[in-house]
Amino acid sequence: MAKLYFKYGAMNSGKSTMLLQAAHNYEERGMRTIILKPTIDTKGADTVVSRLGVSRKVNYLVKADDCLSNIVKNDIAANGPLNCIFVDECQFLATSQADQLFWIAVEMDIPVICYGLRTDFLTNGFAASSRLLELAHSIEELKTICRCGKKAMFNARKINGRFVFEGEQVAIDNENNVEYESLCPVCYLKEKNK
Repeated sequence: MAKLYFKYGAMNSGKSTMLLQAAHNYEERGMRTIILKPTIDTKGADTVVSRLGVSRKVNYLVKADDCLSNIVKNDIAANGPLNCIFVDECQFLATSQADQLFWIAVEMDIPVICYGLRTDFLTNGFAASSRLLELAHSIEELKTICRCGKKAMFNARKINGRFVFEGEQVAIDNENNVEYESLCPVCYLKEKNK
């Protein structure tokens, strides 16, 4: 039986880079993969973009009401068997889509590897990430460091260079003067309590 994998980490932990490398590894061995990405993530448009400068066009941009099982079944009917499914920015999926990914792995016997954030800039869980934490056969934290050198856990939001601790859950990096900084819990609290 194939497995559902959830690989999460703070921003700058190399999630997109790892996704691109893993997809390359499969394809280098003659195996077919597809990459899914939620449409809400407008960064890079229809491309997975790594901060290292590597990028690749996704196979499917996914809306919140899309049935992922149907996308996969239609892709297989048109293109042949799949060896692995990759999902970038999986925190932006609907919870029902996280469920669908689990059943794709179990019923269709196709490994599904999801990469994304666990929590938002207020340290609240993303709904799909919470569901993936409940369902995934394998969960892996990808680590990065804070400016102080400790392990970063949180993604602090900045607007016009200033930290903010209110606003909508989703604001895309590098749009509307929004940027994020990965911080350890101590540095996050220092910024929040200023």
